[in-house]
Amino acid sequence: MTTMLERVPAAAANGMREFGRMCAMALDVLVQIFRRPFQFREFVQQFWFIASVSIMPAIMVSIPFGAVISLQLGGLTSQIGAQQFNGAASVLAVVQQASPIVTTLIIAGAGGSAICADLGARTIREEIDAMEVLGVSPIQRLVVPRVLAAILTSVALNGMVSVVGVVGGYFFNVVVQGGTPGAYLASFNALAQLPDLVISSIKALIFGFLAGVVASYRGLNPKGGPKGVGDVVNQSVVITFLLLFFVNTVLTALYLQLVPAKGT
Repeated sequence: MTTMLERVPAAAANGMREFGRMCAMALDVLVQIFRRPFQFREFVQQFWFIASVSIMPAIMVSIPFGAVISLQLGGLTSQIGAQQFNGAASVLAVVQQASPIVTTLIIAGAGGSAICADLGARTIREEIDAMEVLGVSPIQRLVVPRVLAAILTSVALNGMVSVVGVVGGYFFNVVVQGGTPGAYLASFNALAQLPDLVISSIKALIFGFLAGVVASYRGLNPKGGPKGVGDVVNQSVVITFLLLFFVNTVLTALYLQLVPAKGT
């Protein structure tokens, strides 16, 4: 027991160091974005790859998400006699919360893991060291295009997931639960506002940046050969999920405090 307790401070210190290095790399990525030459070809290839592996899973996941939210809220609003607000509650829950979260989870699991594995393989083959010896920045050459591709894919898929989720929620509320189409749309128009869509896009942008940075950082720092690459891929997905939910809580709290609800 004593040995385990002694390891806790060391593990915490190591975690803080890793977090600090990852934050330093994130700042470096932000700086390198504005430096030339920009690797446009690499950016387009990475964007197409991440979008191709993420678009179908995102669609398939957004449908049950919208259905579950609509069915759950429909049951609750029926119990308290507030069916007229079901449309607004369902749409706002999908647009503000479910859509950016689902999008980033898919990107981190499909695209982020591939980015981490690719950079990890390059690292253990000493390609990254060779680039640094030749005076080529791995951040500018490899990381920046991947991070920007993750951001663009996240923002684009977020809009698509929002539409699919809202349509799915509408279908299940109107067809399955016998809701009224006019009441569903009227409540949505009465309470929804443009900042709801803006905060959803901002969340998607930030989450995509986090997914790209975490995947790239872990991919550039594997330990133990091929097994280490597999370990960092798993770590990148888990770390992204943890950061995602923490940052989502902070952004949601700030939004609710700073942006007044429609009609107030």
